[in-house]
Amino acid sequence: MKKKTGFTLAEILITLAIIGIVAAITLPSLLVNVNEKAWDAQKKALHARLAQAIGQMNTLGGYGSYVVGEGGTATTDTAAESFILDALSKVYKINNVCGPDKLSSCGLPASITTLNNSTMTFPTKMSELNAKLLQNVGTIGSSDGSNVDTKAAAFETVNGESIAVFYNPHCGSDSSVAHYAQNKMCVNFLYDLNGAEGPNQVGKDVGYITALYRKNPVVVAPIAYKADSTSAPSYTASTSTLDAASSCRAQSEDLRLPDKSELAAMFINSSLINLTTGSYGSGSVTSVGANGMSWTQDFATGQLSLVARSTSNAIRCIQK
Repeated sequence: MKKKTGFTLAEILITLAIIGIVAAITLPSLLVNVNEKAWDAQKKALHARLAQAIGQMNTLGGYGSYVVGEGGTATTDTAAESFILDALSKVYKINNVCGPDKLSSCGLPASITTLNNSTMTFPTKMSELNAKLLQNVGTIGSSDGSNVDTKAAAFETVNGESIAVFYNPHCGSDSSVAHYAQNKMCVNFLYDLNGAEGPNQVGKDVGYITALYRKNPVVVAPIAYKADSTSAPSYTASTSTLDAASSCRAQSEDLRLPDKSELAAMFINSSLINLTTGSYGSGSVTSVGANGMSWTQDFATGQLSLVARSTSNAIRCIQK
């Protein structure tokens, strides 16, 4: 007779325990990776849809009204809500609109986690998004100049995204006012891909999309890396801006230099990605060689400047 062999109950229980431990260790990281890939795909799709919608508008400026009383407080503020109802909803399918002071009714969280893991209250007006947006800079006109402190409105999409809208009815065109990012911003969308569900963190389910220039708008959605490049070379005639791009690739093959519009959007949303001071270089150049010029963004003032490519600047890379 052959002797029958098998596992004892103790051996089976030990094996199951080991499998459980390994699963407990590996499954959370696998789920995070799956979520991040899904969020990245959703961000790109949202950006594409909003860019297409905004491209169908004749102008991004002039919607709603903003009136300040004698005490300096706005007595009328319908700018952002009017932009959604009278402009965006005509070219983009919207499920629900929430006026100022009712952003949570559209599923937006009370607070969000920034790129460096600090917590900030969800902004409800322009000055809370970035106080530097209200600086009087450049050539200011009644319909073509700096921002006013409008309150945000919000809407929900058919795909479940919750989006706050920060709107400047006086935004300028690319060449109509001095080169300051706050003058160029017409609309800034601060979105949460899954409402208040969580994790409510910039770079994950929270991000921004910025529409610049009243006419012929440019719509950008740069996803900033968590830190500056620590080996950013100078822009020199002998090495060219390709060396600056190589510093992004040194951090990750998935990173690249932002262009000047993307840098402007990063300034507008600098509180979310923790960029407060300093001048940052872009990949936007007017010419190459010894006399080449490139665009930089000053995060202290908002100024966009053309400087010699030999000028050294900090670099914050973004996802491709």
